[in-house]
Amino acid sequence: MVLEKLGSMLIETIDKIKRAMVVDKKTVEMVVRDLQRALLLADVDVTLVMKISESVRRKALEEETPPGISRRQHLIKVIYDELINLLGGRTTYSIVYKDKPHIIMLVGIQGSGKTTTAAKLANFFKKRGLKVGLISTDTYRPGAFDQLKQLSDKINVPMYYPSKRKDAVKLAKEGINYFKKESYDVIIVDTAGRHKDEKSLMAEMKQISKTIKPSEIMLVIDGTIGQQAYAQAKAFQENTQIGTIFVTKLDGSARGGGALSAVAATGAKIAFIGVGEHIDDIELFNATKFIERLLGIPNIEDLVKKVKEAQITPSKEKTLKILKGRFTLLDFYEQLSALPKLGSIEKILQYMGLGTKVPPGYQDIAKEKLEKWRVILQSMTADELRDPKIISSSRINRIARGSGTSGKDVKELLKQYRAMKTLMKKMGKKGLRKYQDLSKLGMLK
Repeated sequence: MVLEKLGSMLIETIDKIKRAMVVDKKTVEMVVRDLQRALLLADVDVTLVMKISESVRRKALEEETPPGISRRQHLIKVIYDELINLLGGRTTYSIVYKDKPHIIMLVGIQGSGKTTTAAKLANFFKKRGLKVGLISTDTYRPGAFDQLKQLSDKINVPMYYPSKRKDAVKLAKEGINYFKKESYDVIIVDTAGRHKDEKSLMAEMKQISKTIKPSEIMLVIDGTIGQQAYAQAKAFQENTQIGTIFVTKLDGSARGGGALSAVAATGAKIAFIGVGEHIDDIELFNATKFIERLLGIPNIEDLVKKVKEAQITPSKEKTLKILKGRFTLLDFYEQLSALPKLGSIEKILQYMGLGTKVPPGYQDIAKEKLEKWRVILQSMTADELRDPKIISSSRINRIARGSGTSGKDVKELLKQYRAMKTLMKKMGKKGLRKYQDLSKLGMLK
């Protein structure tokens, strides 16, 4: 999960508040120290950490608690609100564009991940029913055109791919004209990332921008650089009136908290975040949902949206049933079969508020194993599929013979089913309770 260590430390802090006999000055100071430690380890600027600490102290001890809300609940809400404010507040980027085509020009220093980001954005918009085109203007980096072409072919999004490479400005202009004639909704322009300082980056940005007049210039920032993101975001914000930010590589870096908070501190708008290497590992940035995920709060709404995007028949009722550990062997198989479309199982567990602890064997379930399990399930009776508890040794032998597999294979399937069922029941209950608690405090909409 994004910033997993920060999330686990925040959850521990919240749990301490819940266990406290009384919320007094001593308790608040203990909580503030824990919060400071968690944020500093996530590379959040020390000045911001001190500012949040003081705000939590003041609000927790001096503010009047709303009617029906205990001092303990009030402290939890104060922390929740301060964390959201740290990441830019509750406003979110809108993808409902008034202009057509909506031209997004990507800029950023070398190695920030612009080309992959261009493809992720194109795939994101395509899944929402928009007609998307890609343009590469990077004439400096060897293989830049081919890299974007490979990615565009993979997601089945057209790319302007001229037979001869020209200068960046001409390429951008020709590509825009090409897609405009075809009435495209969104055009994404990838630019060169050869610059190492903000001045030259801004100079090229202005040169191309003057020619193609983009609807939006989006700065791509590498999330692993932590607090250094502040300088890039600040320079960018000061040089463009239509700037947004895409923060990449937030899936494994402990410094992601520093990057996100640094960008937010400049007042620049974070539009998207990249949370993995796969083409689908892109999210609209929403500070509220981001913090909810860190705190292990299930996000059923986004999970159902993810299922819809994967063109799987969605059911909120079934999602809740699975979250509570009430699912059959067929439900279990459907979940596993859908994973290649939905992304990694860790991502799905995050949506369900279950963290990233995956039972052994689930991290990489091969297609061959899924096919074997499908045949095993076909050899079971309707009663066995509904209630696996009735599957005895003699039934296991019969199922193995009927499916052309071994008793060991059947037992492995049942073992994995029980492990997932136990995990969902245990963690899902905890996640739903947390969701309900925060809903009472008005923290969730």
